[in-house]
Amino acid sequence: MTEKEMWEIFSRENNLENKEYEAWAYGDDPDKLAELTLNGIKTATCSAYYWYEKEGEKLPETGEYSVILNSKGEAVCVTRTVNVYIERFKNISEDHAYKEGEGDRSLSYWRKVHKDFFTKELSEIGIDFDEDIKLVCEEFEVVYK
Repeated sequence: MTEKEMWEIFSRENNLENKEYEAWAYGDDPDKLAELTLNGIKTATCSAYYWYEKEGEKLPETGEYSVILNSKGEAVCVTRTVNVYIERFKNISEDHAYKEGEGDRSLSYWRKVHKDFFTKELSEIGIDFDEDIKLVCEEFEVVYK
């Protein structure tokens, strides 16, 4: 199903036809992370604040909807953002790491895989990873499968 088809069904069933949404895939292992989201295991994510600054994009807001896509661009589910906050990498909590739902859900696992991810992502544009980088943290719930 395409993102537009899924959004049309969801928005019609919930009287949200005029509501806007974002459609996106996770940057690292989109199929696995979309499946974790679909199954309610992954209820949070984060991204480098740098990208919002550089691109002049607005930050996600509570109440916004997203259509989560797999690696083929197919719609997997619709989520609604329930919390957004900015936190430095070094201050990410065990609670946030657990909500991200990856690996053993521990903070140590989260730190390793996210340090690797952000190091690679930022190095592609000539920026060194630093544990003081700001992250946009987003918590969400699946509202349509």
